[in-house]
Order: sequence, then structure tokens, then C-alpha cells
Amino acid sequence: MDSFKGLLVTQPDGKFAASLQQIPREQLPAGEVLIRVAFSSLNYKDGLAVTGKPGVIRKYPMVPGVDLAGTVEESSASEFMPGDPVVVTGCGTSETMWGGYAELARLDSKYVVPLPTGISLQQAMAVGTAGFTAMQAVMALEKMGVAPSGREVVVTGAGGGVGSVAIAILAKLGFKVVASSGRAELEGFLKSLGASEIIDRAVLSAASKRPLDSERWGGAIDNVGGETLAGLLRSTASNGSVASCGLAGGSGLATSVFPFILRGVNLLGINSVGVPNAERRAIWKRLGEDLRLELLDSLTEVHPLSNIFELGEKILAGQTRGRVVIDVKA
Repeated sequence: MDSFKGLLVTQPDGKFAASLQQIPREQLPAGEVLIRVAFSSLNYKDGLAVTGKPGVIRKYPMVPGVDLAGTVEESSASEFMPGDPVVVTGCGTSETMWGGYAELARLDSKYVVPLPTGISLQQAMAVGTAGFTAMQAVMALEKMGVAPSGREVVVTGAGGGVGSVAIAILAKLGFKVVASSGRAELEGFLKSLGASEIIDRAVLSAASKRPLDSERWGGAIDNVGGETLAGLLRSTASNGSVASCGLAGGSGLATSVFPFILRGVNLLGINSVGVPNAERRAIWKRLGEDLRLELLDSLTEVHPLSNIFELGEKILAGQTRGRVVIDVKA
């Protein structure tokens, strides 16, 4: 076909503009693998990109959509053949490279991962960057010795995409998981994912005059940052680890060195963008093994691409839960 449906963001006269339109095929960027996109997903970054907020898109024109899943249509890379199901998660897509909110995408093979056996294209986007980041964080904690036999592990921002998938993975692995959220109405949902206890987010973000609080957490996955991350560091037990992967509560961090030099607490940075392809494949392999797909389906909503502007506003306002999949074909 000479053109394909997609969401194109431009910046005429320095002003943000975005619309669904037919994009001429010749405008597709260069790349080794042409993918017919079936599904994308909704992440916080996507909300920023489609509503014109700064900080995500660095190059115009841009097709947003951090994630995509589909089938290979053309390939000059030997490891991919036409018809292969593949998945791409945040690797600069929607920032400097065209992403998943279009029927076609073209990327270099180093960003493309074969779809793991047993996971559908829709389920891959229910995982998306959020689930990928959650698994990456879990693996980082494991590497530092955080184990199911140890103390509780807490997940902050539990109602969001990363948080909900992280709870489901940790629970399946046998961890005692505590969910931290400011949304009381999500208690039943979070417990259905495997959380053994729900605590209000104010517990962790409360100010303290002490450099260290009572030891409680063996590990943590933090999507919030700011005062919440500072509280986590004060209350993490000796030799425990905190995986930091979000800043919904702020990018600043007011803490002291005491958690690190007196308890040996490890602060682990999780960057899901700059992950080499071999590591991406390993993370997806673990997702296929350690994420209950029937549970994933239960926390997933599917919406057409035409709803993307409304959904972008909702995720920024904290009004989504679980995972939102975008049907690019609809």
C-alpha cells in the first residue's frame, strides 16, 4: 500500500500538533526490519508524547508509541524472516525513532526481539515497556541476593503498569509482596495480583527527622521517586536493595549516606531503554516463564488507536490501572 494509518506528531512554527492520518509509505525511516504493527501499548511516556508535554519527543515529525508488536513484512537482517512475530519495547522509539502508533514501523534489527513462544501479540503489548521494566527490576534484585525466603518486598506505584506486573511476577516467584498505593479502591485488584498487604503511599513518603528508620524491607521496586524513595532507603534492611525505575512523585532525592554506609543498602538504577539485544531476549524469556498470562489478561484493557488522546490524559492523571493495550488496526 502507498500509505498507512498512523498518529503523526509535528511541530509547525514551534507548536505541538498531532493527528491520525494516512502517512505516505516513503516517509518511513530507514531500517533493516519492516514490521506490520498489530498492537501497541500505553505508558506514562506515551501520555506525555501524545498530549504535547515536553521531555519525550526529541525529533519531528514523530510517530509516538514506545512499544509495538507485529509481524515482519520485509527484512534485510538474516535473523528475521517475513511472517515472524516480533516485539519492540522502548529503545528510543517515540523519542528519536518512529514508534508503534501506526500500521507500519521500520527499525534496525538490534531493537527487535522474536516474540517468545506462548505469548500472543496482544499479550506482548500487555507486557510492554512496563512489564519489561518490571522484570528487569526483579532480575536486578535477584542478582543482589534478594530472595523469596527473605524479608518482604515492597512495590510502590502499585496500581500502575510497572507496579502491577511487578507484583504479579514477585508473587509467582514466592515473595511476600507489599503494595504501596494512594488509591484505596485498588485494594481488591492488588490483592488479586498477589499482594499480601496494601499500605498507603503516605506511609513511605512521610517526613522523618531520623537518617534511618526501623528495618523492614528486604527489597523494593520504586516507581515514584522523591520522598517515597527517600523513605524506602531509610527503612530498607541491611544489605537490601531498592530498584529505582520511575519518578511519578518527583525526580529529586533528599537522603543521607547512612543507608549505604551503615546498612549496605543498594540503590539500583533501572534503565529499560539502553538494554542490549541479548539481554532483551533474556528478559523476555523470563517474562514467558514467570508471568501468569491469565493474570496478565485480567489486568489488561484494549482500546482502539482513535482513543489515544483521551487515554494519554487519563494516564497522566493517574486514572488508569494495570495495562492498556492499543489496537492499531481498530
